[in-house]
Amino acid sequence: RMVAAVLAGLSLLSLLTCGYLAWGSRRGAPGGTLLGEEPGAGAPRSQPHIIFILADDQGFRDVGYHGSEIRTPTLDKLAAEGVKLENYYVQPMCTPSRSQLITGKYQIHTGLQHSIIRPTQPNCLPLDNVTLPQKLKEVGYSTHMVGKWHLGFYRRECMPTQRGFDSFFGSLLGSGDYYTHFKCDSPGICGYDLYENDNAAWDHDTGIYSTQMYTQKVQQILASHNPRKPIFLYIAYQAVHSPLQAPGRYFEHYRSINNINRRRYAAMLACLDEAINNVTLALKKYGYYENSIIIYSSDNGGQPMAGGSNWPLRGSKGTYWEGGIRAVGFVHSPLLKNKGSVCKELVHITDWFPTLITLAEGHIDEDIQLDGYDIWETISEGRRSPRVDILHNIDPIYTKAKNGSWAAGYGIWNTAIQSAIRVNHWKLLTGNPGYSDWVPPQAFSNAGPNRWHNERVSWSAGKTVWLFNISADPYERVDLSTRYPEVVKQLLRRLSQFNKTAVPVRYPPKDPRSNPKLNGGVWGPWFKEDEKKKKTDKSKGAHKQQKNKNKKKAN
Repeated sequence: RMVAAVLAGLSLLSLLTCGYLAWGSRRGAPGGTLLGEEPGAGAPRSQPHIIFILADDQGFRDVGYHGSEIRTPTLDKLAAEGVKLENYYVQPMCTPSRSQLITGKYQIHTGLQHSIIRPTQPNCLPLDNVTLPQKLKEVGYSTHMVGKWHLGFYRRECMPTQRGFDSFFGSLLGSGDYYTHFKCDSPGICGYDLYENDNAAWDHDTGIYSTQMYTQKVQQILASHNPRKPIFLYIAYQAVHSPLQAPGRYFEHYRSINNINRRRYAAMLACLDEAINNVTLALKKYGYYENSIIIYSSDNGGQPMAGGSNWPLRGSKGTYWEGGIRAVGFVHSPLLKNKGSVCKELVHITDWFPTLITLAEGHIDEDIQLDGYDIWETISEGRRSPRVDILHNIDPIYTKAKNGSWAAGYGIWNTAIQSAIRVNHWKLLTGNPGYSDWVPPQAFSNAGPNRWHNERVSWSAGKTVWLFNISADPYERVDLSTRYPEVVKQLLRRLSQFNKTAVPVRYPPKDPRSNPKLNGGVWGPWFKEDEKKKKTDKSKGAHKQQKNKNKKKAN
């Protein structure tokens, strides 16, 4: 009770302000290597080059400046000389984070509020949603994507090149082999997944590790583009998502890690860090860096069973605990006013859409109902964030909590439904929030996963509502739901308000036509609009013929 009272008392204080740390000298390393200080601080003189780097499944702890044993010198330096986002949120899985980045909308407003888009589903980011690259193209940007798409491909219109990108080189699915680019969704349903624009990239597949291959492609794009013209480069690396694979030389510093998954994961992250160094050097070499904005983000929390660590946060990828949704993120740019700072203001992945369009001197139509905010002044100048809440999600078809009810939700909300919301300092979860352990570094000390080291809380039977003061208790150790029922009711009402704006869930069953065997062994669009039209025309024709026959009979 005493601890709870202290935590509640702290909620009266405003802890979400940007704190600034002096990082000392920011001069470049000897020999003019990575990230020497360049002139040009302040507002962009012209449309800035935008480089958005999205890592896959990187855990909150898995960066040097968060205390990891894995070395990430590039990320550490970029972040130290930029602005670290230490109150930054994404979604708990791949597709949701990517859809929110590219549309600026919550999942409930695109119909993608349940799970991810599966390879065999006739589903993709709804075509009536305007995308970030489309808006940037309107104001003269060249737009290029390298890496993982994972926003659906069952129709040609769903492909990256049809959603605003001038070029695309990468994979359509959520995961696959880093060398062969093959992916099996289930036994016998396997195919090749590497694309150059709208076609399988057989001729461009050099057989090298995907992190390195994608970096080479980025270097080629930068070398061939005119730096006087603005470019948007979306680099969505496959790393460090499973399968856990890495070139041998990256294991060198991590042989002391006994846990094989953690060791492989460390090698993958080391390779990714080197790749980002090479991208940054290419930006400098070809004349982009001085007028560029580099944004780095993970798409969700780490998966401990696959080597990732979110310590000291609770939970993991796929959950609405902080370990699933609080991400590594920073902005690095010569255009930042307050370099070398730490921002603790509330920032969400939907905020990049309006922020980047505004920086690009673009226009956001009034009829586009966005959930994101322009947070550039918050990041660059240390101003308060315009964001006071985040709808983490409402998933009406996720497995219902057995003991959830309208009564438990004070008649305002059915607590059987999986949902999570943040308002100011408060965070509310209902239903089944997912795997809730804290997984400390000791859990990776043995050859295999050791759950004996994990910390758990045994909830009282039937619990389906949790309330935390995240500012005072970021590790979600003290549930305050019974102590502050009025706060619970306020947040449940906010959930209910959001739910009234939700569109129906898009989660269709598998389509047997998606099998790569029917498409030359390649994962790719299988739904043909022409075929559908022919069938419709045919059925119309048959109906007309039958009508004429009936007429003759009547005569």
